[in-house]
Amino acid sequence: MNYFANAGLLVVDTVFAIVLFVLVLRVVLQLIRANFYNPLSQAIYKLTNPLLAPWAKRMPSVRGINMAPVLLLLVAAVLWGWLHLWVADNSVGPLGVLLFGLARLLGFLLSFFFWIVIVRVLLSWLAADSRSPAIPIIYGIADLVLAPFARMIRPIGGIDLSPLLALLTLQLARLLLVAPLLDLALRL
Repeated sequence: MNYFANAGLLVVDTVFAIVLFVLVLRVVLQLIRANFYNPLSQAIYKLTNPLLAPWAKRMPSVRGINMAPVLLLLVAAVLWGWLHLWVADNSVGPLGVLLFGLARLLGFLLSFFFWIVIVRVLLSWLAADSRSPAIPIIYGIADLVLAPFARMIRPIGGIDLSPLLALLTLQLARLLLVAPLLDLALRL
């Protein structure tokens, strides 16, 4: 791959990482039932609403979650995979492009939750009484991941080890799920 292809991959991956980050936040904010009047919730809503409003009325809701951002997230992931493969000059079939995009989305989600858990742990040490509007959202998102592990591992001597197990599990999932899916996609 030449220098221009590497630069192209950097641009494509950066743009789509930002787009996916905003869309993932939109979906996750619905999942955690974040306060709509939180400034961060308002910002994400204002960023995504122009694109999602026409689709939101046509798409069904499942358990109170609007499916329009979920569908747009899947479409963006497949488009990201296709552009990445095109810039990298990899020729795979349509099924390979679909699987590649979905595997990249899964990897992105696992990384997203990994870093949210890291930030939550750091906040629990450093800024427990901060009034930042982002803190309740970070705690809510991290609790999606940490809740099952907190039920499995009780605190030992006042130290909660569940984030350690959650982080290990997220990394193992990236190694054992995403990497083989990407390899399979490149062979299709």
